[in-house]
Amino acid sequence: MVTLLFLSFAVLLFLGVPIAFALGLSSMVYLIGAGIPLVVIPQRMFAGINVFTLLCVPGFILAGKLMSQGGISERIIEFSNALVGHIRGGLALANVVASKVFAGVSGTAVADVSSLGVILIPAMSKEGYDTDFACAVTASSACLSPIIPPSMPMIIAATITGLSVGRLFLAGVIPGLLVGFTMLAVTYWLAVKRGYPKYPKPTWKEFWKKIYGGIWAIFMVIIIFAGILSGWFSPTEAATVACLYAVFVGIVVYKDLRLKDLPRILKESAIMSGSILTLVGFANVFAWILASERIPQLIANTMLSITENRFLIILFVNIFLLFVGMFMETIAALMTLFPTLLAVLTQVGVDPIQAAIICVMNLVVGLVTPPVGVCLFIVSSIGKISINRVVKANVPYLLVWLFVLMLVSYFPAVSTWLPSFLMN
Repeated sequence: MVTLLFLSFAVLLFLGVPIAFALGLSSMVYLIGAGIPLVVIPQRMFAGINVFTLLCVPGFILAGKLMSQGGISERIIEFSNALVGHIRGGLALANVVASKVFAGVSGTAVADVSSLGVILIPAMSKEGYDTDFACAVTASSACLSPIIPPSMPMIIAATITGLSVGRLFLAGVIPGLLVGFTMLAVTYWLAVKRGYPKYPKPTWKEFWKKIYGGIWAIFMVIIIFAGILSGWFSPTEAATVACLYAVFVGIVVYKDLRLKDLPRILKESAIMSGSILTLVGFANVFAWILASERIPQLIANTMLSITENRFLIILFVNIFLLFVGMFMETIAALMTLFPTLLAVLTQVGVDPIQAAIICVMNLVVGLVTPPVGVCLFIVSSIGKISINRVVKANVPYLLVWLFVLMLVSYFPAVSTWLPSFLMN
C-alpha cells in the first residue's frame, strides 16, 4: 500500500496537480486501498491546523500585504538605493538590500519576489542590466524571506515539533545575514566585471528623505522581534500587532493605503492563507500515513545503518533535502519529513535548532532550482525570458546558498549562538 501511496503521489505531481491536492488525493487512494474510513482525512486535517501558533500565518500574510499595498515596496527600494545606489551595480545591490528588509515584513519568498520583482526587474533592464542577471538577483535574494524572521517555514517547523518559534527566528538571523552579505559581494564583483551602472550619490536631504520612508518598515521588524523575545506577546499576537501597525503606517504615515482597499486586501490574504493551511492539513494526513507505516523509522534506521558519523549523516540529509526541494513545496516537505530528519540529526548530536535551520535552508534552495522552482517561474514571467537563462545566470548565487548552508551544517554556532545568547 505504501508503494501505491508514493506512486499515486508521483503521478499526480507529474500531471501538474497542485502539491496540496496531490498529497490529499494520494492519501485518499491509500486509505481506500487499505480499507480505512475516509473520515480520517478531515480528522487529521483538523488536528494538523488546530494549533494556536499557526494563527500567526494568516496574520503575517495580512501584515505583509498591508505593508506592500501601503507603498512599502517602493519605499524599501528607495531606502536601499539611498544606502548602496551610488556603488557600481547600485540597483542590483539595492535589490539584495531591499529583499533583506522585505524579508522582515513578509516571511515568504513568493511575496518578496512578486512585490519587488515587478518593480526592480523592469527598472534594472531599463538601466542596462542583463535581464537574466536581474531575474537571478531578484529570485535568489527573495529566498532570504524564509530565513530572516518572520519566517513561515520556521513557524511550521516549530509547530510540528514543539520547538521555540522565538529561538528559530533568532537562529535564522546570522545565516540570513551571511547569505545577504555574500550575495552583495558577488553582485558587486559581477557589476564591476560587466560594467553595470551606478547612480549619482544623493544629497543629504535626498538621503534622509529616503531613509525616513524606509525606516517605518524597519520598525515593524523591531516590534515583532522585541515583542516575541521580551515575552510581551506570542508570535500569533505579534502578527496581530504587525497588522495594526501596517494599517497605521499605510493610512496615516504613507497615505497610500485607503480604507476601501482593505476588503480586497483581506480577501487576497484569506485566499493565500487558505491555500497554505490547506497544504498544511493535507500534508498532516500524508505524514500520519507515513507514521502509521513506520516510514520515518525506516528512513532513520537506513541512514544510521550506513553510518553514525555526524558529518556524513549531515551530508546525507543535505543531499536528500536538496533533491526533495527540487520537486516538493517547502511547507509540504517540512510537514512530511522534518520530524523524521530531526530525530536522525539529534541522535547523532546535532542541536534541534541547528537541525531546523539546515532543513529549512535546504528546502528554500528548491525555490530557485528546476524543475519546480517557484521563484524561477515568477521572475522569468516578469522578465519575459526563458527559465534556462535564469537558471544559468543564477549559478553564482546558488553557490552562495550552498556555501552558507555548509557553514550552518558544520559550524553549529552560526545558527545556535544568537538564540543561546539572547534567550538563556
